Amino acid sequence: MASSFAVCRCQVRGGGRLLRTSLKLHTSLHTSAGTNVVAAREERARKDVTDEKDGHKSLYALQAERQGQAERSVLISYHSRINEKKFLKYLSKHGDINKYYFYESYGIYAVVEFGSREGVASLLEEAAIPSVNHEAMVPFKSRLLSLRNLCSADSPNQQSGPQCQPQTTVPINQLIQTLSKEGSIDQQVTSLTEAYQLTEENSRLRFLVCSLLKDIAAAYFPECTVRPFGSSVNGFGKLGCDLDMILDLDGISGRKTKMPRSGLSLEYQLKRANSERSATQSILSVIGECVDQFGPGCVGVQKILNARCPLLRFAHQPSGFQCDLTANNRVAIKSTELLYLYGELDPRVRHLVFTVRCWARTHGITSSIPGAWISNFSLTVMVLFFLQRRSPPIIPTLDHLKDLAGPADKSVIEGNDCTFVSDFSKIQLESNTETLEQLLHEFFEFYATFPFSKMSINIRKGKEQNKPEVAPLHIQNPFEISLNVSKNVNATQLERFVALCQESSWLLQQSETSTPRGYKEGSTPTTWGLATLLLPSQVAGIKGRKKRRLEPASVRIKGLLESLKNNQNPPKKS
Repeated sequence: MASSFAVCRCQVRGGGRLLRTSLKLHTSLHTSAGTNVVAAREERARKDVTDEKDGHKSLYALQAERQGQAERSVLISYHSRINEKKFLKYLSKHGDINKYYFYESYGIYAVVEFGSREGVASLLEEAAIPSVNHEAMVPFKSRLLSLRNLCSADSPNQQSGPQCQPQTTVPINQLIQTLSKEGSIDQQVTSLTEAYQLTEENSRLRFLVCSLLKDIAAAYFPECTVRPFGSSVNGFGKLGCDLDMILDLDGISGRKTKMPRSGLSLEYQLKRANSERSATQSILSVIGECVDQFGPGCVGVQKILNARCPLLRFAHQPSGFQCDLTANNRVAIKSTELLYLYGELDPRVRHLVFTVRCWARTHGITSSIPGAWISNFSLTVMVLFFLQRRSPPIIPTLDHLKDLAGPADKSVIEGNDCTFVSDFSKIQLESNTETLEQLLHEFFEFYATFPFSKMSINIRKGKEQNKPEVAPLHIQNPFEISLNVSKNVNATQLERFVALCQESSWLLQQSETSTPRGYKEGSTPTTWGLATLLLPSQVAGIKGRKKRRLEPASVRIKGLLESLKNNQNPPKKS
């Protein structure tokens, strides 16, 4: 794949007249094919923006804005010795540049957004396929380019290289030190969120990768869309999270169209499949083959077509993202919209989700490896449920959001009612003034005593319900209500979660760990508050399914405090 990737990247330099003519034709055809669809999306986005209230932007408007930026962007492999000003001057010949930034993956890359798609087309006209002395190589044109033959800096010391935007979160030890310098637990929670959440640049890069993949899929479906969903857009994604994408064919599938007024209709060439699932598998199989053979920078393509939700999995080397591409996963899109809406209603929602997720990953409650662990989605639903149970509630139930919905919000997917209001102005929140510190402590207290053995978590109703099945942890899927999203979690993992909630609740009550110690510049900050919760736990792993009796909380806390004291006052060397 490495040699194929080298051929797929276009090299920016003067090319032959015939090559430029053929590239121009290719660009012209591709641009005209999707112009109407893109224009329609942008028009809808402009309408949505006018409906914004109190700074809230609908997810559809946000996605349309990001997709428009991605369509006007290119991804360029950048040599660190190239002078940044000369780089920009060279690109500016092709059109105005709205934004650019650098990041590091497998080398240094620049994301450049032009003011219009004409700037991208002009740049691609000057791009040439690198000459390769191998007749078996297949050139594939894309907006992933490599810039080499541009004047470099005059001397090695003239330029230290471009400033690269971070693509991953800071190490946990560094985060603990940063949090320990804050003056309150509220500030610690806010600081953690700022350190972990997706940046503006990382979000743009995710949409650009989707746009590059759409260029490949458009060979089969010219008016298709590839959109990110899940953590990449719901507001709860952290730097370094996977990129979940959906191949959206709804705009050309006939699902959203009315009967034609005339007798003219498209003659579909896709042969009739046995089921919608079978059609999805066929589509992903063909797209996967194309991505594997010709997708620039796409490596390790796996076709996981027999999963409950068929998908393609691969790594996109230029961005460093691990990618999953699905199709016909419309319920997941609605779940994304719901989480985005909840996150926009009150800033405390995102702050608490980020904090709890970080705490859970630090202690092995969640994992990137499939298994019996609690998933990030399940954990997020648990936070939402807790916030619905406050008095007064901080966020409304899903049933209440459904009651507020209008005719345009109606959504039924495969028999599942996915209707909820999308207009923020219709949602009136109750006045809850609890601080982040109070909410964090109450979250741990709430689940340290929750009757998991009998009750189910349900954000549609916003109250506990009797478990409909025998499972250690039961969290009802918000839309596919017959599904338990935490069915994979075993008793051992749930017991560890409860024990850690008990320990964290006690830690936040102790003055030794919940009070700021003060910080002097140049000294090592003393661990306290939220930072204390991210240190290695004193809760031992619970072996087997049989419950072990925990030590009294006071004994466990005393042991932890003694451990902290020893870590902060190491013995002097003789």
